[in-house]
Amino acid sequence: MSNTSQASQRITALLDENSFVEIGARVTARATDFNLKQTETPSDGVVTGYGVIDGNLVYVYSQDASVLGGSIGEMHAKKITNLYDLALKVGAPVIGLIDSAGLRLQEATDALNAFGQIYAKQVAASGVIPQITAVFGNCGGGLAIMPTLTDFTFMEEKNAKLFVNAPNALDGNYTQKCDTAAAAFQSEEAGIVDVVADEATVFAKIRELVAMLPANNEDDASFEECTDDLNRACADLENCVGDTAIALSNISDNNVFFEVKENFAKEMVTGFIKLNGVTVGAVANRTEVYDEEGKKAAEFDAVLTGKGCEKAADFIKFCDAFEIPVLSLTNTKGFEATVCSEKGIAKSVAKLTAAFAGATVPKVNVIIGKAFGSAYVAMNSKAIGADITMAWPNAEIGMMDAKLAAKIMCDGQDADAVDACAKEYADLQNNVESAARRGYVDQLIDAADTRKYVIGAFEMLFTKREATLAKKHATV
Repeated sequence: MSNTSQASQRITALLDENSFVEIGARVTARATDFNLKQTETPSDGVVTGYGVIDGNLVYVYSQDASVLGGSIGEMHAKKITNLYDLALKVGAPVIGLIDSAGLRLQEATDALNAFGQIYAKQVAASGVIPQITAVFGNCGGGLAIMPTLTDFTFMEEKNAKLFVNAPNALDGNYTQKCDTAAAAFQSEEAGIVDVVADEATVFAKIRELVAMLPANNEDDASFEECTDDLNRACADLENCVGDTAIALSNISDNNVFFEVKENFAKEMVTGFIKLNGVTVGAVANRTEVYDEEGKKAAEFDAVLTGKGCEKAADFIKFCDAFEIPVLSLTNTKGFEATVCSEKGIAKSVAKLTAAFAGATVPKVNVIIGKAFGSAYVAMNSKAIGADITMAWPNAEIGMMDAKLAAKIMCDGQDADAVDACAKEYADLQNNVESAARRGYVDQLIDAADTRKYVIGAFEMLFTKREATLAKKHATV
């Protein structure tokens, strides 16, 4: 490497030892306005090159805040777009390490044009190669669009700042009141950030993620030899109906689970597991969150929320683009019902429905709790394209809760009549056996055997091919 700047040190910390090869180390700014010619701009404020993570080729750029604040000028951007060109030719992920003051004011329209060229490359690469961004310092203004154009965003927990408008520029707000640029806000409220951690942990988590992802959208080698028992029973899985993050970890090979957007819309779990060595994307409803000490930290109603649906929809679209099979764990009885949620819930559920229905990868749904109404339909039901649907024996599938249905059907009748109707409705309509008899459920399985059956289903679906109608793209 040409220097030992913090930008270079970050690359060294991320990649396998001695694997980094720098490209464009001699590039400097061409602009001369405002005395820039007299200012040394080594590498023009960004270190670019390639290396490996656990033997997997990756392309990396790392911004150098010691050179004009890591600001993006014409040559700085050209180095990043050139890196994208190489990555697209070869078919390997791009990882960006962000620490920048933003656009280089001295280069004005040249910088603006260069900025736009980075956006264009990111859009072209979307769905072709995985794109990962990690924010370590400032990432403000137009620069904030860069991580949101990529697939996964990591953020250092203390010093990183991600914002379009600085907190102090927002009417009625200031940093001390609500730090809208902080990692906590961007991960918990905005839902832009997948992982928040200290710098060393960010690098470790990026390495973990890269190992689970295919190199590109045509790579069929994103699997490894499984050292776990394929028929391993998960004895306590039935107790994980509430916290499905724990359930997913239990059924995964060697309990590997990489959760994405963990701090956002916690009532919907998204992440990657391994099943017989193959990476599978998992989407699951959640009603409880347990901390590392086994104590209940949060509780939610079993309903679909706008934020949860959009989180899941984005994740499913990524999986579909990169031919990653999708597993869903369904436990929902309806939709969030508040004045606030009503503003966008229909559109959000539409996006979730479209994501599941439009995905042509192998799709398996396991109904682990309640599956009521159109909320169940949207959660990867057979009706919208699930290839295999399984259910645990105690699952309930139907139009609505039996008591509520009885109250509607027996309006005006006494309590005994309503109770009798509710029991009959539960037996006839909400019983999982009833759904299986109608063909809406393919297999009734014991919770403990979920791992075995899900692995079998995905193995059977491995060569799935699905023809779709000719069109440019959907509009949902």
